[in-house]
Parts: sequence; C-alpha cells; structure tokens
Amino acid sequence: MILSFVEGFLLGAGAAVPLGPINLLIMNEAIQKYKNGLMIGLGAMSADITYLLFILFGIIAYLNQPIVLNAISLAGGMFLLYLAWSIFKGRKKPIADIASDIVQKNALKLYVKGYLLTLLNPYTIAFWLSAAGYVAGKNLDFFVTFVGLFSAILLWITLMPLIIYKTKHKISHTLSHMIHLVSSLILFGFGAMMLMNFVSYLY
Repeated sequence: MILSFVEGFLLGAGAAVPLGPINLLIMNEAIQKYKNGLMIGLGAMSADITYLLFILFGIIAYLNQPIVLNAISLAGGMFLLYLAWSIFKGRKKPIADIASDIVQKNALKLYVKGYLLTLLNPYTIAFWLSAAGYVAGKNLDFFVTFVGLFSAILLWITLMPLIIYKTKHKISHTLSHMIHLVSSLILFGFGAMMLMNFVSYLY
C-alpha cells in the first residue's frame, strides 16, 4: 500500500512540476495574488479528476478518437493563444503597479480558466491513459495510487503559487517583463503546436 502511494506521488509530481501552460498561468496569476494562482491550480486539478472519472466509467475510450482529440486541439489551441495574448499585453506593467491595482478577480472565473486549460489539452488525456496503464501494469492499488498522485498535485498547486507570491517583492521590473514575455511566447508555442496538429489532421 505504501509503495502504491509513493509511486502515485512520484507520478503526480512528474505531471505537476514540469513547466507547461498551467504552471505558467499559475505563476502569472500568483504574482498578483496567492488566491488567484491557487484557484487556477484547483481548476486544473478538477479537470484531472474529471478525466480520472472518465477512466473509471469507461468514457475515456470515446474521447481517445482522432476526431475528438483534434477537436480538443482546436479549442485548446485557440484558448492558449488567447491567454498568451492576454499575458503579452500586460508584460510592461511594473510589478508594483500590478500589486497596487489588483482588482478582486472572480474566483470562479479563475477556477474555470484553469479547468478549461487542462481539460482542453489532449496531452492530459494521453497522461491519464498512460497513468491508468502504468497502475494496471504494475498491479498497484488503484485507489491508494491515485490518492498519492493527487496529493502531489495538491501540494504543488498550493506551495508553488505561495512561493511566487511571497517572493514577488524580489522580482525587478525587468525580470517581471521577461517573465511575462517568455510566458506569453511559450503559451503561444503550445497553442500554435496544438493548432498545427489540428491542421495536419485535416490534410
């Protein structure tokens, strides 16, 4: 049982920690306010739970079809381009101004943004199919393994935005500008790649 939890925890850490669209969005929101980054992370974790439920009820097999995956790529790619443009527009704003001009963002909207960004990512489907196969292949306890997995994800989405928020006063205007610029470019790259997958499917 302990082995199942540890392997699940490591699997969750491997999924949560690498730099990707959701972590970039959490970072950009956490610079403004800890709760903002946390809500994005909770939305993303809820999407993961959704896909886990899809596996349990056998729905994932219907999603793992070329036409469905490419439709998700189209929607996800467009959503990522929108997020990239939003971050790019605010790249030159000094971090002090960001902190002083904070408008109380709607927690539900942030949650939905994190949920959709993860749900509309075909790589999320690939991860959960791989995770389910890994657990079955090693005869791990399904429930305990996924408790470990979600424990790692919850720990990451709780601590990472907190660290970003607590250290924001050490981030210079130049570094803040670069973070926003690089984040927007990476998100643009992810979005463009997903749209290219959709175009290649058409042709």
